[in-house]
Amino acid sequence: MTQHANSTTSQAGARTRVLVLGGGPDAERAVSLVSSKSVAEALHSLGTLDVTYTIIDRPTQDELAAMPGDVIFPVLHGPWGEGGPMQDLLEADGRPYVGSRPAAARLAMDKLGTKLLAAIAAVPTAPAGALNLADSGCPLNPPLVIKPVHEGSSVGVHIVRDRDQLASALSAARADVSVHPLRTYMVEQLVEGAGRGGHEVTVGVLDGAALAVVEIRPASEFYDYHAKYHSDDTRYIPDPPLSASIKQALMRDAETIARVLGVRHLCRVDFIIDPQGRHWLLEVNTMPGFTPHSLLPMAAAHRGITFADLAGRLVELARSGLAAQMR
Repeated sequence: MTQHANSTTSQAGARTRVLVLGGGPDAERAVSLVSSKSVAEALHSLGTLDVTYTIIDRPTQDELAAMPGDVIFPVLHGPWGEGGPMQDLLEADGRPYVGSRPAAARLAMDKLGTKLLAAIAAVPTAPAGALNLADSGCPLNPPLVIKPVHEGSSVGVHIVRDRDQLASALSAARADVSVHPLRTYMVEQLVEGAGRGGHEVTVGVLDGAALAVVEIRPASEFYDYHAKYHSDDTRYIPDPPLSASIKQALMRDAETIARVLGVRHLCRVDFIIDPQGRHWLLEVNTMPGFTPHSLLPMAAAHRGITFADLAGRLVELARSGLAAQMR
């Protein structure tokens, strides 16, 4: 079940041993493998930590306990690895770990729950509702977006602009649920983004403080899985030429939603700015990607934080957080 690489031996306990986990059972496993390998290599390059890199599927509590490390860095993406179940295992394990605790992880993975808290906190977000695939229609009229409630990386997302596209999207969602029966879908009013007069942006949050705004300009109209992880045509612009007031509002609202969700250590908050200049929250990722195309490391780099230093700082946040709890 597990694979070990980049493992070194602790020098009589003098150096912190970090267990980096990658893989997992979710649809984003392939992304996790790239992210986790990058994190393990970055931590190893610091020269101050002993790093064990382990590829997992869905370990038991005993299997996790047998893995060596003083601090755990779970670089997992998706509902199991990022949305609560893995965090439950980590809490029971007792060692400090990077990322949000179980309740915040579950809530951030729930897009509808996130949007509800955002609305209460006065963070603008588009109208949305649960989608019952037993019905022939949906609660909103096109243009709209149909997507899973508990997935990331644009898995299962459908842009719907007319009734024909709605029928096709509902059919595809029903077929998906027949294969993944635990997957639930939602519908959200479409906010026009890149290519239609708007902007797609993201804000990384590190230890509660927003980093730089990054604009995403995909070559295609929709920033899908391919554009996120494979396309070299997607352009990323840290600190884009938006008004100071819009950037300040984005950073403020990113910090607000991270706080009300109870996010710990890091997250990435995605927004769309419509053609009228209004910004709308899309979702919050509590373990964003660490791939060559990933946006949190890009935002950190714009602030002068290298990839390796970012990874090392997250390990230190996990260590110091546990120490503070024990005092």
